[in-house]
Amino acid sequence: MEKLLRPRPGWREAGLLLLVISPLFYLLIVYGLPIPQDRGYHVFADARTCFGLQNFGNVASNLAFLAAGVAGALWCRRHPDSGTAGSWMVFFIGVALVFFGSGYYHYAPGDNSLVWDRLPMTVAFMGLFTALLCEHLGGPAVEKRLLIGALAVGIASVLWWKVSDDLRVYIWVQLTPLLVIPYVIAAFPGRYTHRHYLLYGVGFYALAKVAEYYDHGVYALTDGIISGHSLKHLLAAVATICVLLMLARRAQSRTPVASSQ
Repeated sequence: MEKLLRPRPGWREAGLLLLVISPLFYLLIVYGLPIPQDRGYHVFADARTCFGLQNFGNVASNLAFLAAGVAGALWCRRHPDSGTAGSWMVFFIGVALVFFGSGYYHYAPGDNSLVWDRLPMTVAFMGLFTALLCEHLGGPAVEKRLLIGALAVGIASVLWWKVSDDLRVYIWVQLTPLLVIPYVIAAFPGRYTHRHYLLYGVGFYALAKVAEYYDHGVYALTDGIISGHSLKHLLAAVATICVLLMLARRAQSRTPVASSQ
């Protein structure tokens, strides 16, 4: 039987490793100072009560996460052999759980409830991160171990923030998948088509973060119709739909995946 050799790491893998590690190195070593939670973060533009529910806009807009997450999880359940379906399932389950965590946080904003908002987000980010790495590098053989490790790091980043009031590791957990997506699309041959939908997802998520930053400005600009933070929830849910569309429309790529012997 012919002996199969694993591809040797090359410049692509080295660049990916640098991309993953360098932000953490900068935050922990170069910047070197703890990044505490902004006390003003819990003050949102839209605090209106509707149907007896306080902060109604920010709470209700989380329904978009539930819809997108459930739709994605159902697709993964129907297609268990599609790529790294386990990691994609974790991603969509994390998104669906944001509905409960973020809804609870916005009903009673504070650091204690914010933990339950951030935990499912880290689950989603780490599921996405693992799926990307396994589909472009390691394959299903390493998926389970990488997913468990990534989830442990993600959850630990939230717990570390709660204990130390230092957001640096949590920021890295959020930032890394967004940096990895454009890089793997540009540097690695794709096993599947329609990877550009991931870039659409990054774009919508970037818009979500802008809307979040201009929470009060969007609320004033729309004459109180919607706040920037509520808009953030909707745009982030659209980013999730972009991932689902990629999975639903993609096929095995006809371009051979290059490997070194």
